[in-house]
Amino acid sequence: MKHLLVRVADFQNVAPYTLRVTFDDGTAQTIDFEPVLYGHYYGPLRDLELFNQVRVDPEVHTLVWPNDADFDPATLYYWNEGDGAELAERAQGWEQARVAPGAGE
Repeated sequence: MKHLLVRVADFQNVAPYTLRVTFDDGTAQTIDFEPVLYGHYYGPLRDLELFNQVRVDPEVHTLVWPNDADFDPATLYYWNEGDGAELAERAQGWEQARVAPGAGE
């Protein structure tokens, strides 16, 4: 398991549910969050108005939202190397469990 100590330095909103995230080492990832917006914390972010209230937390150096949703900076860093796809797969399970209780167990 890769776990890099990296910090989110900045972001730009580039499309609905899509952010270009810049890290403290100067690299950047363009991330489409829509496939993971399910579950207790991430599901409410489907409300684009809430999603757009994202900010960089100055203490933990990652993206955070007013409903306490956040992402591990290393997950964001490796998003396009499979971490995002893995999270999207888990999020689909959360949605299936919500729609059909007992299905995601």
